[in-house]
Amino acid sequence: MQPRRSRRLLLPAAALVALTVGLVACGGTSKDDATASGATSGGAAANANPNATLKTGVKMAFLPKQLNNPYSDIEVGGGKAALGDLKGEYKLVGPNDASASSQVSYINTLIQQQQDVIGIAANDPNAVCPSLKQATAAGIKIVAFDSDAAKDCRDVFINQATTQGIGEGLVKMTSDLVGGKGDIAILSATPNATNQNAWIDVMKTELAKPENSGMKLVKITYGNDDDQTSFQQAQGLLQSYPNLKAIVSPTTVGIAATARYVSSSSYKGKVAVTGLGTPNQMREYVKDGTVKQFALWNPADIGYLAAYAGVALASGQITGAEGETFTAGKLGKYTIGKDGEIVLGPPTVFDANNIDKFDF
Repeated sequence: MQPRRSRRLLLPAAALVALTVGLVACGGTSKDDATASGATSGGAAANANPNATLKTGVKMAFLPKQLNNPYSDIEVGGGKAALGDLKGEYKLVGPNDASASSQVSYINTLIQQQQDVIGIAANDPNAVCPSLKQATAAGIKIVAFDSDAAKDCRDVFINQATTQGIGEGLVKMTSDLVGGKGDIAILSATPNATNQNAWIDVMKTELAKPENSGMKLVKITYGNDDDQTSFQQAQGLLQSYPNLKAIVSPTTVGIAATARYVSSSSYKGKVAVTGLGTPNQMREYVKDGTVKQFALWNPADIGYLAAYAGVALASGQITGAEGETFTAGKLGKYTIGKDGEIVLGPPTVFDANNIDKFDF
């Protein structure tokens, strides 16, 4: 069942349509400068033809943060399905760890293999930048998805939802769970993850507001999107901060590991666990009362949208300039926003009342 039809918004509708500012840059010509001069991020003159026919046989490689990550597996599965519909060629490559530089060698190999499009969820926005620029110079289109690369190193970025909306939603869920008072901690993925850091920055801003003054962020820790490391980090947080009221994990690996630890400990029912997770991995913890609510979008839709954007770029329908539009199959029509950002849509809040309606 597609969860896009059953979403409960995390924030007012006006905020959902606001596009976020580019997160980081790694020098050189910016996307805005390129657009103004009629050039792509690689510096070659280009004009979009919205009526161009989508090419078949487009070779698109997906490079997630790491392989064998349940969340990433769902994402790239959506990309594979879309490329099947588009009669393209799907390829999956990636590291087994989510370190900052682990993706660079794969980008270099994909350049040698003459891929048409690279879809990347960047572990570090700047570490991958030089190699992505080399790919662009070789005529390869770059679609960042889930976790952005520096904005002048890719053509478009597929964002799950607005950065502001996700950060606000995480704070609101946490406040609801702890009654607006108490010590809280964040268990993130890697220290350099673009999306995680952007959401956490918004959370810090929200927590500084008077209405959230009763909550205190005592620690941000990192599980490196590894299950056992995240499990140990959750255990360490609870032992180090005896007054902790909630652990917020904006990563699917972290929230599942935290819930697993809390569910079999004396903290169950005393410490709230929330963040971003998939219904299938969190269902048992919702059913046993460990987790009251969490949120996410459909990860498969991110990969699906990334594939359609990649083929649209390769076909000349879009260049990544603000205001361009394209149709992404079953997901409908999308408009490219500032800095080449394409926002999938608002996340869904999952709880005991609706979790069985979703299967992903």
